[in-house]
Amino acid sequence: MKNVYTVRQVNSYIKNMFTQDFMLSRIYVKGEVSNCKYHTSGHIYFSLKDESGTIACVMFAGHRSGLSFRLQEGMQVIVLGAVSVYERSGQYQLYAREIISDGAGALYEKFEALKKELSEMGMFAGEYKQPIPKYIRTLGIVTAPTGAAVRDIINIAGRRNPYVQLILYPAQVQGEGAAESIVRGIRALEKKNVDVMIVGRGGGSIEDLWAFNEEPVARAIFECSVPVISAVGHETDTTIADFVADLRAPTPSAAAELAVCDYREIKERFHTYRETLLRQITANISENRSVLERLQMRLNYAHPRQKLNESRQYAADLDNRIRLLMRNRMDKEKHRMAICIEKLKGLSPLEKLGQGYSYTQNMQGENIRSIRQVKAGTGIEIYVSDGKISAEVTAAEKVEL
Repeated sequence: MKNVYTVRQVNSYIKNMFTQDFMLSRIYVKGEVSNCKYHTSGHIYFSLKDESGTIACVMFAGHRSGLSFRLQEGMQVIVLGAVSVYERSGQYQLYAREIISDGAGALYEKFEALKKELSEMGMFAGEYKQPIPKYIRTLGIVTAPTGAAVRDIINIAGRRNPYVQLILYPAQVQGEGAAESIVRGIRALEKKNVDVMIVGRGGGSIEDLWAFNEEPVARAIFECSVPVISAVGHETDTTIADFVADLRAPTPSAAAELAVCDYREIKERFHTYRETLLRQITANISENRSVLERLQMRLNYAHPRQKLNESRQYAADLDNRIRLLMRNRMDKEKHRMAICIEKLKGLSPLEKLGQGYSYTQNMQGENIRSIRQVKAGTGIEIYVSDGKISAEVTAAEKVEL
């Protein structure tokens, strides 16, 4: 036997065929809920039926966050999901990702059509998104004057920064004329030159939120010169305004946190900056003081007064050295002179005269050392220890010694 397959192979092949079918990967199915069971794991098992047939459905716990109501028997719903085969049983079923009330089906179709049209026009493009300023002075709010949304925004903004001015435009956010009221609010706050604008409301059904899916509201947000934060419904709610806005916040409370900075964090940051700056300034002052002290020492060393003082000290040292040398030299010369004087005394005629000797000179002051220098009648002077004697030669004779 040829081409024999196992059950598993057949089921796998059929599942692959379902997977490759583009239409079955994203399909809306309308019907009445039956056999609905909420499993302890969080999954929901149910069937959709109409007058001609039934299809098994399952919604896993991971997709239940988008379900805003509880499924009940007999409820008319529209299920968005993918049709695939459960290989273990060989049965195909609808794996639900979203479930909406049948009454809202037409609105969802309108929502998807407008979303596609505006997206093709580029109104969702990131290059048109304006940055949200980090620090603001005025915050515009377009929402209902009563309700949890405005209270949450006011409370959180006041807690984060009480110095930010809040300007509320009390808009109608639900029912007939709501879209026009929201548009007027956006344009009025734009004329007030607010820094940032929050446009939103609390959660609700698609009918309750429909004003934020209107094209006039989308265009007003897109054309607004003030950055707009969309805060419509709860985290799982999505509107056209969310796609057009410069920033989408999951809730009004989150929008207030995104729009208003926490001044306590700023204050703490400035305190940290101040401490850092003071440390740096102190370190720089200390370093510059050390540099100045070194330069002062170098300046003092190189100052002309210092040079002059050094020169004066050097001159004083030289003067002392000269005086000392002169004193030593004078003492030495005095000693030598004393020796010479003693020697001279030994050779001095006056000293000899004191010992009983005398010397004789002629009238011309010449010493007479020989009898040949005089003759009878020559005048002479004889010097003794206490004076001189004038005499005249009467005779001169030679004496043999």
